[in-house]
Amino acid sequence: MNNECQGVSLPHENPHYMAALSEQELIRRQALQQIRELGINPYPAARFEINTSSVEIKNNFKAGEKNFQDVCIAGRLMSRRIMGKASFAELQDSAGRIQLYLNRDELCPGEDKTVYNTLFKKLLDIGDIIGVRGFVFITRVGEISVQVKELSLLSKSIKPLPVVKEKEGVQYDAFHDPDQRYRQRYLDLIVNPQVKETFVKRSKLVSSMRHFLEKRGYLEVETPVLQPIHGGAAAKPFKTYHNSLDIPLFLRIADELYLKRLIVGGFDGVFEFAKDFRNEGMDRFHNPEFTQMELYVAYKDYFWMMETVEEMIEQIALDLHGSTKIKVGDQTIDFKRPWKRFSMFEAIRHFTGIDISGMDETQLRETCTKLNLETDPSMGKGKLIDELFGELCEPNLIQPTFITDYPVEMSPLAKKHRSQPGLVERFEAICNGKEICNAYSELNDPLDQRERFEQQLLLARRGDEEAMVLDEDFLRAMEYGMPPTSGLGIGIDRLTMIMTDAHSIQDVIFFPQMRPEKSTSKDAQSE
Repeated sequence: MNNECQGVSLPHENPHYMAALSEQELIRRQALQQIRELGINPYPAARFEINTSSVEIKNNFKAGEKNFQDVCIAGRLMSRRIMGKASFAELQDSAGRIQLYLNRDELCPGEDKTVYNTLFKKLLDIGDIIGVRGFVFITRVGEISVQVKELSLLSKSIKPLPVVKEKEGVQYDAFHDPDQRYRQRYLDLIVNPQVKETFVKRSKLVSSMRHFLEKRGYLEVETPVLQPIHGGAAAKPFKTYHNSLDIPLFLRIADELYLKRLIVGGFDGVFEFAKDFRNEGMDRFHNPEFTQMELYVAYKDYFWMMETVEEMIEQIALDLHGSTKIKVGDQTIDFKRPWKRFSMFEAIRHFTGIDISGMDETQLRETCTKLNLETDPSMGKGKLIDELFGELCEPNLIQPTFITDYPVEMSPLAKKHRSQPGLVERFEAICNGKEICNAYSELNDPLDQRERFEQQLLLARRGDEEAMVLDEDFLRAMEYGMPPTSGLGIGIDRLTMIMTDAHSIQDVIFFPQMRPEKSTSKDAQSE
């Protein structure tokens, strides 16, 4: 790239930038220049055709059959043992690692030994991306290896990888700080290759769920991310602005109200894997950007949906682990059907010994105070009950459990219970102490829905920032008639945490939201 703007220095010409480089970075840049002087392009444009992988070789090579006699693989150079005319190296590709054997005279059969003597021995570094062609054999110590006949530099690494250290005979990697790992996921994946398996399982989880739903005839759809009214959940939204329309817009907090519009329009079953956004606190169970799957099926109720959730998550466990039993921390969680069921009031009575079923808002607030739970004036009856359950019951539910029949104040979008006044037909699935899904028999009475929205407006006036907003277009859609419907939302991130035994939601999101990095001396100087 030519520097056509006079007075502007490219990064490698900036003396402040160069002064901030480490000694190893400077050495690598010198090697880069020497490679170019040899007439070798350290970033070639030509493609390199790969015909196998390290894992495929290790799993299928048979010495007696002499297979894998013309292999092309590529990846990062992760170690070298140079021993004069012959050397060993380790290559890491997308599947794993495999040993390379390089013999100077076989790699460079002519008089020119530059590729071995200069490029490989002196100018290549750990982390460089190379391609090799050769044949597979087994060394005298029994290790499957590739003898390299051709070597190509595909990308020169000018920043060194973290150094592997050893303590009491056990190797560990220097790159283990969670903050660094989440910020530099690309580096985390290189030096901690086991991390990749978490995200492979996440992808398989989504595929398993999608297959389960499509096999039953439900349609995958897409709904707006930018919405004029945020609805479908009790949460604080992110707000933005559209210049051409001259209106404020919100990043969606849920898909529910749009998916229900599609049920009104005549679809019998729709689902969406969606990125949702909530402008709330962050901890190991919450990220402001998260993924959930929402499903809405006409002519069903929450009893049917409980059975569907059991069957689907049991199948996911089998697809990922080959068993319904999964080790999570010190616990073994079994997703085999049927799961245990508690009503909300039964659960609170079971874990606290207190029956709150007949309490009004004042009595609930007094109960929370006696149990040392924090409350504030904006919290209505529903929020107080939620606080009791969340703090004193939820952490005790390790095996998958359905909590059913919530108070109407907690669920503005759920249908009133068919036999128990004051409750709604709602359930949540709790596992390993946290909610993994939420579902209702959906409210389809437009007059009742309007009244619930109006009650939410009263809570908003009391200071509840998570109260729902009245959506006139959604109410208009319901007035045309929505069939009896059951709806479900499953948190993909939290379910992945359980299925991969991850401690934090940041461990199952490639690029979690982080606070801005503190300025380093290099940043300050380059500015």
